[in-house]
Amino acid sequence: MGHRNTVEFEVTGDYALFSDPVTRVGGEKFSYQIPTYEALKGILQSCYWKPTFIWIIDEVRVMNPIQTETKGIRPIKYYNDKNDLSYYTYLKDCRYQVRAHFIWNENRPELEADRNENKHHNIAKRMIERGGRRDIFLGTRECQGYVKPCVFGEGKGAYDDIEELSFGMMYHGITYADEAYSEETKGKLSVRLWQAVMKKGIIAFPPPWECIYSIRREMNVKSFGYELNNFSEITEKEVME
Repeated sequence: MGHRNTVEFEVTGDYALFSDPVTRVGGEKFSYQIPTYEALKGILQSCYWKPTFIWIIDEVRVMNPIQTETKGIRPIKYYNDKNDLSYYTYLKDCRYQVRAHFIWNENRPELEADRNENKHHNIAKRMIERGGRRDIFLGTRECQGYVKPCVFGEGKGAYDDIEELSFGMMYHGITYADEAYSEETKGKLSVRLWQAVMKKGIIAFPPPWECIYSIRREMNVKSFGYELNNFSEITEKEVME
């Protein structure tokens, strides 16, 4: 939708846990009702990623009714022998359609020779067809997910007839130093927030540079050596993998 390098895919899973990192400190985990931008970006990075570019999540469409299930979990205790019980609240029977595209990572000029849009777009689509290069998780490792190509907007969704649902202020994601979009985020790790709204089943995410920034701390950028990694070299094997 307006981007030549757009990808569209469906991700499904029996359970998901899209939690605000701030609420994880107490040991109890409670999922947001909808996926976070950062979780969807992580899913796409598991399909295909290189430091040459940055995935931008445009929209997610909620296909199944939002349902939760609470489970009693016995977390591993490294500092004592007590048999504690924590309650994690998961989303269940999850199915989402996602639309995204990529932009070049201007913070990595050493990888400029690897900015071949056609190459990366083709590999990304191939990896989605194959279910991703790495394991897919819906928010956390115990929630296995599965991806496949789709046409965004096709099929019947559970919220197609609901004009608008607001989810309030939500965690959007983290901007790392090597993905800084502005001077105020350069050399820093920043946490992003936004006001989440779903219209007729679709949540349109603002790009990271339009979000509210809350927590920031200093962070150095790790450099990738172009000669060492040879990121511009493309072989038939890489395209076919």
